[in-house]
Amino acid sequence: MRRQILRAACVALCVLSFSGCVDSSGPVLPGARALLGQQLRLQFYTLHNGAADEPEQATYKWDGAHYAHVSGGMEDVGSFSVHPFEGANFIVQTAAAKRPGAFEYAVAHRLADGVYQVVAIDEDDAGPSLRARYCKRTDDASCRIETRKQLFAFARATGQRRKGQGGLVLRLADGVSEPSR
Repeated sequence: MRRQILRAACVALCVLSFSGCVDSSGPVLPGARALLGQQLRLQFYTLHNGAADEPEQATYKWDGAHYAHVSGGMEDVGSFSVHPFEGANFIVQTAAAKRPGAFEYAVAHRLADGVYQVVAIDEDDAGPSLRARYCKRTDDASCRIETRKQLFAFARATGQRRKGQGGLVLRLADGVSEPSR
């Protein structure tokens, strides 16, 4: 379950069909750029009980619109884009691998150069009035949004409530191998 949460949160990266995740039926954040370079080699960890665990690596390449999975683990995160948010935060927009046409979201907080804490944006982090105003319930989504304003409101709520949770993502230099487990 924690590995699924990490995959969902990863550059994030929100869990596909994970209850409580905010999603959209199309990309809410268009016009992505290769903010992290043309190719990414990433090391993912789950965070729980104050420790990073369950390492997994994957390589992604910028294709002009998003970072597409090239090799390694994290097959559930086929493609994603990274968008500046507030301060040292980014929003990760992920195409849901198991639900074509759906997009899921995570907040990536920059901890240091090349080190990010990534947390799935969860409707449960927001108050009942925000959920009632912005969440549209569908057969396949508990909280479907349509606008940047709605996404940012939920991202702020998650950023305030999910300290120390989610996943840890490290950007690796080319040629770095997976650590021993």
